[in-house]
Amino acid sequence: MAQQPLLLPESTRRRLEQLMLVARTVRAGAVKGDRRSVKRGTSIEFADYRNYAAGDDLRQLDWNIYARLERPYIKLLEDEEDLVVHILVDASASMDFPADDEADQHKLLFAKRIAAGLAYLSLTSGDRLSVAALQAGAPQLFGPVRGRAQSLRMLHFLGQIAAVGLVDLDAALADYAGRARPGLTLLISDMFSLDGQYRAGLNALLSRGHEVAIVHVLAREELQPLVTGDLSLIDVETTLQQEVTLDGAMLSVYQQRLQSWRDELRDDCRRRGVHYFPMSSDAAWESLILRDMRRAGLVK
Repeated sequence: MAQQPLLLPESTRRRLEQLMLVARTVRAGAVKGDRRSVKRGTSIEFADYRNYAAGDDLRQLDWNIYARLERPYIKLLEDEEDLVVHILVDASASMDFPADDEADQHKLLFAKRIAAGLAYLSLTSGDRLSVAALQAGAPQLFGPVRGRAQSLRMLHFLGQIAAVGLVDLDAALADYAGRARPGLTLLISDMFSLDGQYRAGLNALLSRGHEVAIVHVLAREELQPLVTGDLSLIDVETTLQQEVTLDGAMLSVYQQRLQSWRDELRDDCRRRGVHYFPMSSDAAWESLILRDMRRAGLVK
């Protein structure tokens, strides 16, 4: 696209500043963060009491409670951890759709806007953020970084991502799982992959302790094709060509198979404990974060 599109308008940014990403279990970080841990540590925030046991640190004894009840209680204090957030953007050639004159419905632009919103949430919450563009060859990487001051660098990184070549989702996810610290991992993709495979890569992330969410982005023309007649279709990633006649009956078969594929993805994710969000690239992308992810408990 000739002109760099705006990824994160100021009005949306102000709304996002009131929110934060949430994981079912906060992952232990390398440094103190803004998150309350399920563990008990040595911060100044009171959490609970428990009975004194031999060997406990007497400095944690609550002498006021002891004076009133004549029973020793230990104060439990909350520790703070950082949440590790990984945002993976599918930048394969199939994401470069539809044409430039329909930029507002462009799949990669839509994906980058969602990534920008999620990344901004992460940075304003003090999380440890990494962003990766999955494309032909090695992924482009940004981070890990933390803090709102990194927002402009993050937006610049996302803005320069272009859709290139073929991505094997299985291999890309497995490779990332092997190099990344476990955390909340958000994949934004059309899920078009070599032989349609993604499960091994997804399992690699889950087995290493990642909590995973998939944002499944398709264009309106992919959901409801407008073209009919005798067509020669060329796969933009493999260059394979297929001659088809697209009439009413064939469109009905196509939509049935499309819906079956999305249902299979949703059910597969549900079985694995993975969040699944189907999206059309002509939708208001902010609704994913401000509505859908909040309902799912991934954002609060």
